[in-house]
Amino acid sequence: MAVSRTKLAVGLGIAGILTAVFGVILVFVGPIVIDDQIVKNVEINPKNSLSYTMWKDIPVPFFMSVYFFNVLNPKEILRGEKPMVEQRGPYVYREYRQKDNITFHPNNTVSYLEYRQYHFVRDMSVGDESDVVVIPNMLVLGAAVMMEKMPLPVRLVMSATFTTFNENAFLNKSVGELMWGYDSELVDFLNKYLPGMLPTTGKFGLFSEFNNSNTGLFTVFTGQDDIRKVHKVDSWNGLKKVNYWRTEQCNMINGTAGQMWPPFMTEESTLPFYSPDACRSMELVYERPGVTSGIPFFRFVAPKTLFANGTDYPPNEGFCPCRQSGIMNVSSCRHDAPVFMSHPHFYNGDPVLREFVLGLNPTEEQHGLFIDIHPETGVPLNVSVKLQLNLYMKKVLGISQTDSISEVVMPMIWFEEKGYIDGPVRTTFYVNLVLLPTIMEVMQYVFIALGLFLVLSALFLKLRDKDTVKGTVSDTSVNETHNEKFIVAAEARL
Repeated sequence: MAVSRTKLAVGLGIAGILTAVFGVILVFVGPIVIDDQIVKNVEINPKNSLSYTMWKDIPVPFFMSVYFFNVLNPKEILRGEKPMVEQRGPYVYREYRQKDNITFHPNNTVSYLEYRQYHFVRDMSVGDESDVVVIPNMLVLGAAVMMEKMPLPVRLVMSATFTTFNENAFLNKSVGELMWGYDSELVDFLNKYLPGMLPTTGKFGLFSEFNNSNTGLFTVFTGQDDIRKVHKVDSWNGLKKVNYWRTEQCNMINGTAGQMWPPFMTEESTLPFYSPDACRSMELVYERPGVTSGIPFFRFVAPKTLFANGTDYPPNEGFCPCRQSGIMNVSSCRHDAPVFMSHPHFYNGDPVLREFVLGLNPTEEQHGLFIDIHPETGVPLNVSVKLQLNLYMKKVLGISQTDSISEVVMPMIWFEEKGYIDGPVRTTFYVNLVLLPTIMEVMQYVFIALGLFLVLSALFLKLRDKDTVKGTVSDTSVNETHNEKFIVAAEARL
């Protein structure tokens, strides 16, 4: 019996040591295996069906919500009074994105064109595309500012042209017409006699260039040679930098194309990306951690300096000529039209911007943009990018349509592009890139704990075996002593 216990103790001890050693090895090797698996899953490689499909077709729900600033007092504005607006929306469109002309190159980059399509979703909208709103007429008020320094006779001729084609300072159009274009005799006239003056040759609309169009030829790194470069832009339309702005720094094409980022992020990481729609690179900063549906994330938000002017934030001097902080002049990439970009309702902007327009009420919850990223993979889990388009308008001598308009940066629309991982895609992502690595990480400590338990069990059995042996020896000694006493007593009686 003692021999069996000894063998069992030795067996448990050996098994425990081997199990613990295996667990310790996993502690060092496990993270390497997990990281290697993540690298294989996030690089742009057609052999990786999960990440490649997400990158190519973006199979998650993606929506664009549009809000119009309906002008309530157009006649009073022409007399120099403050504009008064009310927000109308959202008008929601399901956005479909698909990459085409995908070409892999020997230097571990891949080129593609990404096409966008928008389909109106009535159930998610406050009304129909037939709803009518009043907004500033960019053709008139934008052209007026652009022609301010031209000779007076030229401005008078243009004003007469506006009158001939019945173009006024404000438009009264349906949502659908303002979004995707409306027929304009003025546009047809200008394209016929002054070709190239306007950015469009068809219907004139705020988003007419977006639908069924691509965002330009992106060439990005696949990460197959260096995962730290995955998704980073190598060139856009063949360019390593743009020429819209006044400094080299502002013209740089930095970061990714804005859909995925390199893995293994920390709280010191940022989210740089190049936006063709904004004609510039932007960078979001870390705000806080969080968890959604069991998946951990880092939230990144826009810094207050994103649209700051050159005075408040010198690196932005290259985006000038500037006005107040909170609005960015994008006229240099919008055919010189006096258009400004900002956060909705001038959120994070100079308060004076809201003093010139009645009806604005910015809040972080409703108007701040954010992107939630799974830090281990660089994959966005929840995206909410919100931007506002504004028109700089003023009275221009010789353009009668501008009447006595006061100088103001006028909000026109703001829109939110929103997407999130959900359904089967979220489940697959969770199992492959969150659950399995977590199980592997837990198992290494399970093996260590099990090994220690087996070693302790072996020691316990060994100690019990020693106690049993001692007890047997003690009993034998007592019996021998008793026998000796019995013999002595017998001899005495004899």
